[in-house]
Amino acid sequence: MKSPFLTMVQEHMYARRYAKRTIESYLRWIATFIRFNDMRHPSTMGSIEAELFLSHLANEQNVAQATQAQALNALCYLYKEILKAPLALNLNFNKSHRARKLPVVLTKNEVTALFKMCNSRHYLPCALLYGSGLRLMETVRLRVQDIDFDYHCIRIWDGKGGKNRVVTLAKELSHLLRNQIQLVQSHLELDLKNPLFDGVWLPHQLRKKYLGHNKKLSWQYLFPSHKLSVDPETKQLRRHHLDQKQIQRAVKKSALMAGLTKQVTPHTLRHSFATHLLQSGADIRTVQAQLGHCDVRTTQIYTHVIQQGGQGVVSPLSHLSIPT
Repeated sequence: MKSPFLTMVQEHMYARRYAKRTIESYLRWIATFIRFNDMRHPSTMGSIEAELFLSHLANEQNVAQATQAQALNALCYLYKEILKAPLALNLNFNKSHRARKLPVVLTKNEVTALFKMCNSRHYLPCALLYGSGLRLMETVRLRVQDIDFDYHCIRIWDGKGGKNRVVTLAKELSHLLRNQIQLVQSHLELDLKNPLFDGVWLPHQLRKKYLGHNKKLSWQYLFPSHKLSVDPETKQLRRHHLDQKQIQRAVKKSALMAGLTKQVTPHTLRHSFATHLLQSGADIRTVQAQLGHCDVRTTQIYTHVIQQGGQGVVSPLSHLSIPT
């Protein structure tokens, strides 16, 4: 049973329009912080306890830099927004130095094999992961109006870091997308007959600015859930988007059926998109824009795949005429 304190934090974040996954992540870290300190209430602790906890994550748990940063953000939110006692700006804790993993990338033949094994229900979202380089949550949160058939592009709103961008759309997916929109239309027609249906969730102030748009086709999720559910924020009956776990399971199962030995996740398809773009001659700035990276150095990690050997060095063994 969730504690009243964590429930209050959850409601506070919902009221400020934080994403569901962010809320879940912050609550998880706050609960872990409390357990680390023998169930003491956060109001009785402060910067010292936060420093010890963050150092523990680096020293004992050996977490990645991004994971430690996420825990820090959760604690900063807790003390600044909830307890109104901000942590010190110069927290002194051991920074995680765990090396960043190199991305797993599929060959074009492996991507083809995976798609051949993907079931029809999940093929389209998986194809967008690879064909447009989308993140998983960007894919399931797509709205009907985000698809631009005229210019063959997809508009991504409020991506990671709250950024918007435009990405490419493979023309080969147009027919499947039009069929998917027809399916969304069918769901909407049934939902509108339900007197309790309150339309799709609209972000931020759009629900006030565009009254009635929550029941229009253009604002519906492109990949809707198969059933209606209660919105945890507003307690109203809505049709949410497809659960990302379904895509994760579909990709994992397809990779297994295709006989792939690599560890394949939905994000692997995004990694493969970036690498294959570079292989086809796209410049790194273009790939950076497609992926939505703030820093080109983040994009440069994909260049290792298209190099011949380590740093472009050809092994001397390759020049010897010896049996292998």
